[in-house]
Amino acid sequence: MSPEALSELIFNIANTLVSEGKAGTLTADLIPPQAKFAVMRPKDRAHGDWASNAAMQLAKKAGMKPRDFAELFAAELTNADGIKSVEVAGPGFINITLDSASAAAVVDAVLEAGSDYGKNDHLSGKTLNLEFVSANPTGPIHIGGTRWAAVGDSMARVLEANGAKVVREYYFNDHGEQINRFAKSLVAAAHGEETPIDGYKGAYIDEIAKRVIDEANADGVDVLSLPRVDGGADQDGNPLGEGDSEQREEFRKRAVPMMFDEIQRSMKNFRVNFDVWFHENSLYSDGEVDQAIADLRARGDIYEKDGATWFESTKHGDDKDRVIIKSDGNYAYFAADIAYYRNKRHRETNPADVAIYMLGADHHGYIGRMMAMCEAFGDKPGENMQILIGQLVNVMKDGKAVRMSKRAGNVVTIDDLTDAIGVDASRYSLARTDYNSPVDIDLNLLSSHSNENPVYYVQYAHARSCNVDRNAAAAGITYEGADVSLLDTTADGEVLAALAQWPALLREAGDLRAPHRVAHYLEDLAATYHKWYNVERVVPMELTDPEARGEQADAIRIAKAPEPARAAARLKLNDAVKTVIAEGLDLLGVTAPDKM
Repeated sequence: MSPEALSELIFNIANTLVSEGKAGTLTADLIPPQAKFAVMRPKDRAHGDWASNAAMQLAKKAGMKPRDFAELFAAELTNADGIKSVEVAGPGFINITLDSASAAAVVDAVLEAGSDYGKNDHLSGKTLNLEFVSANPTGPIHIGGTRWAAVGDSMARVLEANGAKVVREYYFNDHGEQINRFAKSLVAAAHGEETPIDGYKGAYIDEIAKRVIDEANADGVDVLSLPRVDGGADQDGNPLGEGDSEQREEFRKRAVPMMFDEIQRSMKNFRVNFDVWFHENSLYSDGEVDQAIADLRARGDIYEKDGATWFESTKHGDDKDRVIIKSDGNYAYFAADIAYYRNKRHRETNPADVAIYMLGADHHGYIGRMMAMCEAFGDKPGENMQILIGQLVNVMKDGKAVRMSKRAGNVVTIDDLTDAIGVDASRYSLARTDYNSPVDIDLNLLSSHSNENPVYYVQYAHARSCNVDRNAAAAGITYEGADVSLLDTTADGEVLAALAQWPALLREAGDLRAPHRVAHYLEDLAATYHKWYNVERVVPMELTDPEARGEQADAIRIAKAPEPARAAARLKLNDAVKTVIAEGLDLLGVTAPDKM
């Protein structure tokens, strides 16, 4: 019997007590939903398999003492199938011990569902637009963006496991001053000049500049001979903005797609596949910025002041109003944010019920204006728009911070990290820590084959379970004759309880947008499995005393060999663990090796 089944049983008992007039002043409308009845694993196993505080939750509403109300629950639970005993403890806790067959039923549930075990559809019918990474196309993905790649993709997989339709989206900031600075940096590099004060540095700038020159030459364009003076026109005859030149425009036109390609390649190599690659520039070229402003104006949230156009965001909880068109006629950056949110909510294909933004720590000040804009469009902040702020990543080696990249200068990139420890360790280590907290990535630890290395520890549990399968096959042990009620040792029980907690954990990880909980669960399950492996046998242990002979050797083998029905049951338990670990690792985008 799973924790969810016990929650449902307790919920039904509460309603039964009300209908039979045994629940004092409690009425059916005061009973919370089933999901609110938490069933927990007691820290002290002497207190049973599971514990509930349902009586303590409801006692005040019933006008009864919690312990007295708990006794009513206990009486009903004792008569339920699969429950061995019930005890009321402390101020009103209900401690439940399952019979061995009921506890072990989770094994068959896992094996029957396979990789779908624990998955549910409680988020079905909702389209969640999950935007993450969204780094400027002015350089390689840095370590902060790499964290969002690992967390964001893992979150998408967890949400999908809960039934949601998830649209993974990358927003290319290909409009604005950062692109101008990128182009200036490339022009300077092409001429062997110093990097502009506000420019981008690193070997990759020299690489891209050379590629632009080579590509242009192949097209018959001598890019270095184009005018460098301000002004001029682009390839379509449109006048270039202040500070631009024909040469800079040529570099921009050719270099930005090169960076797009590199970013897309890095994401694919990191096992992150986006459904939508959205270009900021399209919001301007397609007139969506103007339309979004017009919509807000119609709602009474736009006004003019000092020659500029303002969004009256203070009406919706922001600390100050925001300029969206500056007095010089240029759009403020926030204008694109307004148009982009409107686009997400109303696009023809997969409009978002929920728009989730995953932003870096330096964007914390954006939350107020973004939520104000959400409300101004008639949506619910925190529901239709959700903003997650990630914290910093420190990369450590030999106890010291790694701050330099051979290619990108003063930042560590996604390629630096994966070259050092691989994709598995990179994704796992970045996803296993709550994004609300800073994280230290220890390159020495994560490249080691030790139990202190969390990804190795979990992957080794999977590889070990695969080895048990190979040994069982060699010994002729199958599922035939398995009696899961024989999984009755303390070690068996701990593994069974861990497996039973997976569905609730997976649901919680989705609702709380917390993929790191999957990693923590896997580490707990792996620890429980490794302990089980060391004390219980599926296949008889090899002879431990090479000097033993005859009857002595047989006695050792007999002592270590479980009876066939128990061995078959343990093989099923082993495979249930293997299934759940593989599923959990897949949700984190990490492989589950069968050998290590």
